[in-house]
Amino acid sequence: MTSGYRSVFRPGLFSGQVHWITGGGSGIGRCVAHELASLGAMVVISGRTQDKLDRVAAEIREDGGHVDTRALDIRDEDAVKTAVASVVQAHGPIRGLVNNAGGQFPAPMAAISRKGFDAVVANNLTGGFLMMREVFNQAMAQHGGAIVNMTADFRNGMPGMAHSGAARAGMSNLTQTAAYEWAHAGVRVNAVAPGWIASSGMDTYGGAMKALIPRLKEHVPLRRMGVEAEVSAAIVFLLSPAAAFISGVTLQIDGAASLGSEIFPIPATSRSVPFDGFHRAVTPEVLK
Repeated sequence: MTSGYRSVFRPGLFSGQVHWITGGGSGIGRCVAHELASLGAMVVISGRTQDKLDRVAAEIREDGGHVDTRALDIRDEDAVKTAVASVVQAHGPIRGLVNNAGGQFPAPMAAISRKGFDAVVANNLTGGFLMMREVFNQAMAQHGGAIVNMTADFRNGMPGMAHSGAARAGMSNLTQTAAYEWAHAGVRVNAVAPGWIASSGMDTYGGAMKALIPRLKEHVPLRRMGVEAEVSAAIVFLLSPAAAFISGVTLQIDGAASLGSEIFPIPATSRSVPFDGFHRAVTPEVLK
């Protein structure tokens, strides 16, 4: 581990700005929080487990960054309203929101219960909507800002995760609507759609999915998985002034995996080199 995040963006890019990352206690959210903090932002990380948030906050402070935490369930409307109000009161207007929190479980569509479907949609769509709405109403409507929503690589459907695919597609469409409706306030809204990213979330899967994960790279034209820093860099760009005329888009981050065809086999290659930006990155156990 080196002494700091190796971001490609200029130091101090977000100095004096408050940026909120939901799901900031692990995985991609943790990485984004580290990069934004390294660029001068006051980062607020939220999630359902305070202990996880505390561990990431300690890392960021050790690296010289500024961070605050909020433990809440983004599916709880009253909790979201209260948390957003408390952050604005404590730190001032929220300039950036990274709607990263979410989760799902693998299952064939015929076996997904109503309860399971609703839970995944609430996690990946409704909770993100509540965060967007409250951050806009309580801060960005008056002061402008940028929002980046997390979706997934759903454009060819998501067999085995129909609930997540439906929610993620909904978030992509919600992104477009918000970008149009909120542009007058100086608010840009975009989304990212990661493919297979080597992140701690991979260790939550068991059974057949766990056995499949190490072989996923065989289906990516770049012949590797992405790393958290590659998703973070795209998010930071979309939050930055360099993306001032970009709004309403969903950016694929999948190594061209979703463009394939079985009639055009993927040649072997070792020419794609991951972006080694995150100094505290940890390889998921399933890939070791």
